[in-house]
Amino acid sequence: MADLGLGKETTKDLTRIERIGAHSHIRGLGLDDALEPREVSQGMVGQTGARRAAGIVYKMIKEGKIAGRAILLAGQPGTGKTAVAMGLAQALGEGTPFTTIAGSEIFSLEMSKTEAMTQAFRRSIGVRIMEESEIIEGEVVEVQVDTPAGGGAKTGRITLCTTEMETVYDLGAKMIEALQKEKVSAGDVITIDKASGKISKLGRSFTRSRDYDAMGPQTRFVQCPEGELQKRKETVHVVSLHEIDVINSRQQGFLALFAGDTGEIKGEVREQIDMKVAEWREEGKATVVPGVLFIDEVHMLDIECFSWLNRALETDLAPVLIMATNRGMAQIRGTSYKSPHGIPIDLLDRLMIISTTPYAEAEVRRILQIRCEEEDVEMSDDALELLTKIGMEASLRYAIHMIMAASLVAQKRKAGEVDVQDIKRVYSLFVDVKRSTQFLVEYQQEFMFNELGGDGMEEEEEEEEEEGEKAEVGEGMEGAADMAED
Repeated sequence: MADLGLGKETTKDLTRIERIGAHSHIRGLGLDDALEPREVSQGMVGQTGARRAAGIVYKMIKEGKIAGRAILLAGQPGTGKTAVAMGLAQALGEGTPFTTIAGSEIFSLEMSKTEAMTQAFRRSIGVRIMEESEIIEGEVVEVQVDTPAGGGAKTGRITLCTTEMETVYDLGAKMIEALQKEKVSAGDVITIDKASGKISKLGRSFTRSRDYDAMGPQTRFVQCPEGELQKRKETVHVVSLHEIDVINSRQQGFLALFAGDTGEIKGEVREQIDMKVAEWREEGKATVVPGVLFIDEVHMLDIECFSWLNRALETDLAPVLIMATNRGMAQIRGTSYKSPHGIPIDLLDRLMIISTTPYAEAEVRRILQIRCEEEDVEMSDDALELLTKIGMEASLRYAIHMIMAASLVAQKRKAGEVDVQDIKRVYSLFVDVKRSTQFLVEYQQEFMFNELGGDGMEEEEEEEEEEGEKAEVGEGMEGAADMAED
């Protein structure tokens, strides 16, 4: 038994994949008990106003008072909109369904847009099903198996005890086979489901912990159960409405969840499931858990999707909808009209809007420190200072991308930590958006299909006015560029 457990652990270690994502350092919203944001906590830095608002949303979700509402996180690129949404997801925990999709994602699926949106909605609504079962739980005192000489069916007895009582049970052939399969012996603490006859081994009793049998390091010791041997156990299962839809709409049932392409699900199936869930709620067998649907880059949805969202938010089974966008006045996709954030006015009127603001220099420095810890990169103070300046002048995302690249450069020269020269090296190898735009403006004649004419200056000025700061290089970047030149 010990060898088997050890083999499982080894396999688990070999197949584990650790991936560091863009927001893997976010552990929650970083709020105290009064829902006030701490300066730096759980990976969150700054954005106190947005986090305070998200804390109120979190409280409303926990109390079940916000179903069918919609939140919009609006702010400039790189101001932590997705981080706030991820922090909310972490704070809610595993019990609350949280689904994340990108605005453009629904156009690449092999189904209609409304079906893709419906599936995303129903993934975000959980059904908590309560199931009661009778079990026998106790410590095995003795197992006796009798094999008849004539080759008939095996018979046997098992003696189970708790701290208060001891009982002998007669065993049939199937139960004997199940006990032998689980390798149950005296001293094991087991549970037997009376309805299905399933046997589960919880571990070895502490009273046997001094036995010098070949147990191995993986053996788990548990206390001898208290009270009566026969107990009623309540099991709670949480499944999403979409999972119930898939199971009931495919011939292979539960295995359809692993098939990948779920396809379109008929409306009749969903209606029947909604009616059944309503019955379970009335009978007290199930409760509905309104989860969260997070749509990033929501301005990528078109007018048809926005119209569907308007209607869907008013239905009985609607999750909390959180959307994020970095657009200002933008064209509504599918129309010739412009609107704030690229979202129709009638939908905007239904939204609670949370604004995010650009990070201050000290906050950028702290975020870069946290990312260095997350990516396991040692960096000198001077290098972090230069990286912070680059992050302020270029973008926070560009500075974060430089961390791992600079670490690899430092490893190449066999250094223990990233220094200024490594940041300079990476800065010269990878250009940011502003330097790339400057290069395009200067050498636009060398590229195919250039938009700037032969004359140059007048059309170039018009282009700069239209694009705003796109074709400008910040004065502060010149300082960073000078530092990056060897």
